[in-house]
Amino acid sequence: MDPQEIKEIIIKELPSILKDDSEMREFVLRLTEGRYPSKEDFESRFDRILEQLRLDREEDRKRWEENRRQWTENQKRWDENQRKWDENQKQWQKNQETIDGVLQSIKALDQRFLSTIGALGARWGLYSEHSYRNALKGILEEHFDIEVINITDFDDQGEVFGRPDQVELDIIIKDGVLIICEIKSSMSKSDMHIFERKARFYERKHNRKANQLIVISPMVDQRAEALAEKLGITVYSYPEKVEPQIFSP
Repeated sequence: MDPQEIKEIIIKELPSILKDDSEMREFVLRLTEGRYPSKEDFESRFDRILEQLRLDREEDRKRWEENRRQWTENQKRWDENQRKWDENQKQWQKNQETIDGVLQSIKALDQRFLSTIGALGARWGLYSEHSYRNALKGILEEHFDIEVINITDFDDQGEVFGRPDQVELDIIIKDGVLIICEIKSSMSKSDMHIFERKARFYERKHNRKANQLIVISPMVDQRAEALAEKLGITVYSYPEKVEPQIFSP
């Protein structure tokens, strides 16, 4: 009998033999034990797979919870930043309205008054710079409810003039808004430089930022006007040259 015939007989008869003969079944199991996992091994492997899936699912849940927590915190921070932004916008708008009101009040001064004071001061010297300042201060405070304060600080480091000296400034206060002002009968380029240094000295010394720097003078040199524009200083000069302006924060 050749091998092929033997193989066919085994294939045909083996199922019946295994069904009825327990020894044969044990023999076949031992024979194939190393080639296929046992039931216990299969169940153990399956349990490990399930456990790994459970651990992965738990890890995914933790990551999702952490991401959701971080998203919630970020949302809270965003809401808080938005709230602060809105408050700052409201405060800026309020300050801007106050500044605009002050500047409108200054521009509302009688043009003939400014022209007359400037002309008299320049041509005949009938008014000193001190009297010019006092006149404008009186009009602003009496008719426009604007407080004008003349202050004098001592610059012991020589920041303004290059040597220790007194620094005199006019400040305008309206509804908590601070405007540093230079009120002079005439203004040169060097005067504009000095005013800017005086203003920055005041800000550092008093640790308070001015909302606006302005110069009020009937006679302003053209070079001083160009410098003022570069330095962000608003100039109110001869009435015919006053134009409406928009102020940025």
